[in-house]
Amino acid sequence: MTDSGARSAVPQVGEGLGRAMSPQRRPFWKRNAPKVPGRSVQASPIRENLKDQKPRKTLSFQDFEDNTSDAWDDAEDEIIALSEAKLSFENLLPTSAPVNHGKTASSNQASLPQRLDEIPGENTGPVTGDFPTQSSTVKSEEASSVSRQKGVGPGVGIRQSIPEDFTPPVPPPAHTPPTLPPAEDTAESGDWNVAQSESRPNPPSRLSRQLGRQPSDDKSLSEREGVKLKKVQEFIAGPNTDLDALKKLVWSGIPREARPTVWKLLSNYLPANVERRCMMLERKREEYFRFVDQYYPSRTQEIHVETWRQIQVDIPRMNSQLPFFRQSSIQEIYERVLFIWAIRHPASGYVQGINDLVTPFFVVFLSEYTDLDVITEDFDASQNLDPKALNAIEADCFWCLSKLLDGIQDNYTFAQPGIQLKVNKLRELVKRIDAPLHAHLEAHMVEYLQFAFRWMNNLLMRELPLRCTIRLWDTYLAEPQGFSSFHLYVCAAFLIRWRKDLLRERDFQGLMLHLQNLPTIHWGDDEIGLTLAEAYRLKYMFADAPNHLNQKKNT
Repeated sequence: MTDSGARSAVPQVGEGLGRAMSPQRRPFWKRNAPKVPGRSVQASPIRENLKDQKPRKTLSFQDFEDNTSDAWDDAEDEIIALSEAKLSFENLLPTSAPVNHGKTASSNQASLPQRLDEIPGENTGPVTGDFPTQSSTVKSEEASSVSRQKGVGPGVGIRQSIPEDFTPPVPPPAHTPPTLPPAEDTAESGDWNVAQSESRPNPPSRLSRQLGRQPSDDKSLSEREGVKLKKVQEFIAGPNTDLDALKKLVWSGIPREARPTVWKLLSNYLPANVERRCMMLERKREEYFRFVDQYYPSRTQEIHVETWRQIQVDIPRMNSQLPFFRQSSIQEIYERVLFIWAIRHPASGYVQGINDLVTPFFVVFLSEYTDLDVITEDFDASQNLDPKALNAIEADCFWCLSKLLDGIQDNYTFAQPGIQLKVNKLRELVKRIDAPLHAHLEAHMVEYLQFAFRWMNNLLMRELPLRCTIRLWDTYLAEPQGFSSFHLYVCAAFLIRWRKDLLRERDFQGLMLHLQNLPTIHWGDDEIGLTLAEAYRLKYMFADAPNHLNQKKNT
């Protein structure tokens, strides 16, 4: 071929672009480039060779099927044989054994002899348990190698023929739980009537649940509480009790045996000096009953008629579910305490809700004189308690109530400005710490005053069981300004705890019903402890930063 013929055989890319480069000299990114519109097709040796070959005859589907071997056809005869046979459960078990053990034969090959050596009688009979016999393992490996030689695909092992001398592994016996010995003793207390084991504590009495005791406290204190009780008693028994150190110790709860004395100390009712305590108690109790003799007869006078009428209306409603508080002798104690306090504090007088604040003091101070279940109907305070003990409890309740109300008296003055201020602070605090919940309440026209007023007025006593209230007051008495400032953060933590349930409500009625009937009947020390911990965290964040609560909009 001449030069001109060679040049004519090589197609030109275009006018003015020069000659096309040979495949050896062409850059590597253009050698194997696919065809695109406008690109010339170059001649190659492969294409020239293909031109010399004869055209291949078109194959039919029958020819394709005859020349193609399907992997499943190798076991076709075995499939037919299995379909004609009637296999029982005993035949099916060895059929699946090679498949189950064949997959793990290679991985367990090294560890299997060691395990078989530990089983007695391995050469005399089949091995029971989770491991296959040595003969069955070898047979499964041979079956696997045969299937690999035939080119059988995955899962074809189930179509292999059953070895005649294969012995299936015996399944282990079914596990039966151990039979517990019958209990010898049974305990009956209220609704409890179950067999008690050594590890199960006795059921708590009703008084134990009211006082916040744990079920294991009825017989003996736990080790942790015993250590704490010993430390508290050391503080109390000292010549001069360090009240600051005592507050730190009992912030997380006060042992039941030491609670009456600790409450009197933290209420500033008892002096820190041990030698002055008995003298102070006698003097205070005598002073209270002088007030009773002086003011109580005037309850029927016209100037005090309205106060006396409201007290008589509120006391029967107080703890109406507990028969103990329906006794006339107990109600008379409440009437005297509330009326004397109202007469001695004319700026506020008696306000509905103060009657609830007497109950924790009464129950705690009562436990100092008796360990009986005073919440049952059979307990009569006038018959089971010494009149001197009842008089001492009454006087102690009056003075401790007075100390408590001195710190929150603005809650009960005219228009109750203290409660309104706290409710507004609660609204701003919730807005800062949980904006979605605040927006949800605002969107459904729920005002904080509608549900939080009772929280502030009764110190959450209507929302919590009595045992939880007593545990809550342990911390309030140990916390600086616990009943006034710290209570605000407890209410915020208490509200946030129900955020998921509140966000599910989609109308005003549902929100108010939930907020006024919170499910706390089964609460105990753990739930109160978590709420107090969250309240302390909020206090740590916001108490020293008042601008967070009094933030003003930028103009």
